[in-house]
Parts: sequence; structure tokens; C-alpha cells
Amino acid sequence: MLRIRGSIGDWPVDLTLEMDDADWARLGAQLTVEKTEVSAAPAKPQNQDDALWQIARDLLRKAGQLSGPDLLEQLEGLTGNASAGKRLLVRLRHSPDVKVESGGDTPLYRWSLERA
Repeated sequence: MLRIRGSIGDWPVDLTLEMDDADWARLGAQLTVEKTEVSAAPAKPQNQDDALWQIARDLLRKAGQLSGPDLLEQLEGLTGNASAGKRLLVRLRHSPDVKVESGGDTPLYRWSLERA
């Protein structure tokens, strides 16, 4: 399930999309993901968590940097719930591709250019 919340101008938007594994696979195939490591293990089909992880990484990579609250809001919108959004935020925090810097009151998540 994918939930999109926000607004278009003054109009609030709250859209929920139900997607099965085949839908997630098609969505994942549309994303261009750079391979940073070559693994000898055979590739397994992407599950929903893997697809969300790739989308979260792409979101931050394309933005370059986002404040913690802004990133969390987008991740919550992507996952449809707060706890799943927080799990992705923690996973990004510990990713070697992401640098977390002190941005005053809130942390700043920055895609690491050295690894991009």
C-alpha cells in the first residue's frame, strides 16, 4: 500500500494506492538504481520493503539534502504510516551513502557525493 498526502494548491490530497508484488516490481523496474557493489549471490525478487528502500534512497539522492523533519514527512507519505517512515529514516541514517549533519535544531540528511 502506498499513501500520498499533501496538497495541490489549496486542495488537500490524501490518496491510498494498493499495490501487489507485481506492481512494486514494475515500479522498481522504472527506477534507475546505480549498483555500488557486485554480489556473487543470485539476485532475488524485490519485496515491498526493498522497493521502498530503493525509492527512499532515490528520493534523498535526487534532492541532495533534506532536513530530518522534511525527509520524515516524505517517507511517511511514501509508506503510509509513521512507524514505517521512521524505520526508513533510521536505515538512511546508518547508510554509508548518507551523511547526517547537525543543522541547528534539526539534523540534515545529505547524499554522500563521494559514493554517488
